Amino acid sequence: MSADSSVLSARDLRGSAPVLTSVTFEYAGASARLIEDSIRHSSLVWTRRGRGLVGFGAAATLHTRGEHRFIHARSWFKQLLEQAHITDPISRPGSGLIAFGSFAFSMTSAFDSRLVIPEVVVGQDDEKSWITLTGTAQQLRGATLQSALQKAQQAIADAAGPDNAPGDIELTSGQLTAGSYLQAVRKALDSFEDSGISKLVLARDILARSSSPIDLGRVVHELTARYSNCWTYLVDGLVGATPEMLVRVTNGLAEARVLAGTLDRAMDGAQEAQFAKRNLFDDPKQRHEHQLAIDSLTESLNPISHGMQAPDQPFILELPNVWHLASDVRAELRADEHGVLPTALDIAEIFHPTAAVCGTPTKQAGVVLRELEGMDRGPYAGPVGWMDSRGDGEFGIALRGGILEDENLMRLYAGCGIVPGSVPEDELAESWAKMRPMRQALGAE
Repeated sequence: MSADSSVLSARDLRGSAPVLTSVTFEYAGASARLIEDSIRHSSLVWTRRGRGLVGFGAAATLHTRGEHRFIHARSWFKQLLEQAHITDPISRPGSGLIAFGSFAFSMTSAFDSRLVIPEVVVGQDDEKSWITLTGTAQQLRGATLQSALQKAQQAIADAAGPDNAPGDIELTSGQLTAGSYLQAVRKALDSFEDSGISKLVLARDILARSSSPIDLGRVVHELTARYSNCWTYLVDGLVGATPEMLVRVTNGLAEARVLAGTLDRAMDGAQEAQFAKRNLFDDPKQRHEHQLAIDSLTESLNPISHGMQAPDQPFILELPNVWHLASDVRAELRADEHGVLPTALDIAEIFHPTAAVCGTPTKQAGVVLRELEGMDRGPYAGPVGWMDSRGDGEFGIALRGGILEDENLMRLYAGCGIVPGSVPEDELAESWAKMRPMRQALGAE
């Protein structure tokens, strides 16, 4: 596909956002398989339980990095929307002109944060299905539902990867070896008393090298089949199935799913009745870790919202690989002095990084974890998702995933919350459990 691309960086913000036209058509045929049939190797994906968005091509792209990566992304998207001509008769979250986004965890990361405006988007929620075309006014002149369907079908065909059998996968150490990770956990435990930090989330990585090119479409299909209760994402080689919603914004309502506290379902005795309740819900260490994450999020949400609903007790989220303590938080957003509500991207910046992926207090924890990990997290644990022209959107935390570094190599990440009383060997085992979804999807489990 030809793309009208505008690429910027934090170091050189030359140029401006392109002038785009976007047209959405409601699609009523074969909607049950619309999203599933659209997922291919070269696509942008955000889906859960067979609903979501799949994008193809790039009508415009922003790359940025550094401390102001969110500001640059917001400004660029705002300028693009001010100039755009949008026809969206169904006006639903995810319809009309949208951007997929992925942001680096750290402002010091060498990874480029990005927004991508797809040329073609196939969307589906519980009530409607649609196709959105975005490009120049000349490219979209005379567009009809039939031409949109044809363009979507061509995009799907063009994005299909080679029909090869999965390669053999070799797993090796990444930037942080297993031994180095154990040492980092021990150092974290020794630092709590003097640092004022009550929780620190330490991550590690491994490399998965395939004997043949890795088919991201196949990886996404495996993740959606096994982890349908998670949000499966694919943005420029960043792929995974996250159980944690950083923020969903819909018509002025903000929602978040907070996870902290984990139990491996492959542990000895895990099949016993009440095993998760005894070892997770009733465990003071796990509950303390979870409460720190809840307090961090509600503290960030309170100044921009009212009517917050945060549960007194978490629930146990059951996934195929682990159990989590989880809490769903909701609040009505508060408009600023100009009557403007915060967008999904605004709140993603405010929330990031959460205590669940960094620590408590987050600023101090961020400094210490960089010293102990000694690695660039890249997009791991950063916001990933989408936003539309109304400011609605969904950004998850890029967990249970990896980044494709070349066609045969993927880097997988996982992190664990360290609090006083943590056992280094248990945390290492937990990190392996959290990598299990990607190892399964790659055929390395």
